[in-house]
Amino acid sequence: MKPGKLAEPAGTVALGAWMAFAVLAAVVVSDQGGPLDPDRGLLSWSLGHRPPVAVAVARGLTATGTGVVPYVLVVLAGLIAGRTGRQRLVAVPLAVICLGAGQAVRYGVMELVARPRPPQYDWQTQASGWSFPSGHTTTAALTAGLLITALCLRAPRGRTVLCLLVACWGAGVGLTRVFLGVHWFTDVVGGWLLAVGWLAVFVCAAARWLPGRHVLRAPEPGTPHPNNAADGPVERHAPQDSHRRGRSRPA
Repeated sequence: MKPGKLAEPAGTVALGAWMAFAVLAAVVVSDQGGPLDPDRGLLSWSLGHRPPVAVAVARGLTATGTGVVPYVLVVLAGLIAGRTGRQRLVAVPLAVICLGAGQAVRYGVMELVARPRPPQYDWQTQASGWSFPSGHTTTAALTAGLLITALCLRAPRGRTVLCLLVACWGAGVGLTRVFLGVHWFTDVVGGWLLAVGWLAVFVCAAARWLPGRHVLRAPEPGTPHPNNAADGPVERHAPQDSHRRGRSRPA
């Protein structure tokens, strides 16, 4: 897809995600940070469905949504997205900046909304800070989005399965925050919306303002891979007359 064509849908997605996020944040603030009906229902459900094995799995999964793991994964996304050394030198820092800046935006929103977490006696893991939007959720969703974008740019075989696995991981980290009792469900939804909106803004900006030689995009259908030796160089001085095909040139 050409950069100009990518920027327009990315901008539309960004606008929709930020509008939905703003509405949700306004509802949370208007309710003075208290839990909404879905929040109470899902926390109540999680309290009654916490076998030790499920709690252990949830703790392991939620741990991958913070710390060094997301940054390792976004570096991998940058390496996947770049087809050349020059593109990778651009893609890796961009991916890291996208994640770091997104986390900074999320932290600022958390301080502004200042929503309390669920009661601490219901927690099954450690947590700190305000509740909306969920930090683990935002970080994992941004990381998953960058990986999925990179996989789509490179268009490898089996990318659909890989993208689904990555998406399940990103969504699963968010859901563990509700299951473990440290976030309300609307905190998780807010994290997903923030991640989608921020990633879409970043993709739109990169598509519009990156120099053409640095733009990372999937090859057009039918375009041979630059490293595919089977295609061979095109002999531009070869005769184009189809009626002379198969005849030898005069000496």
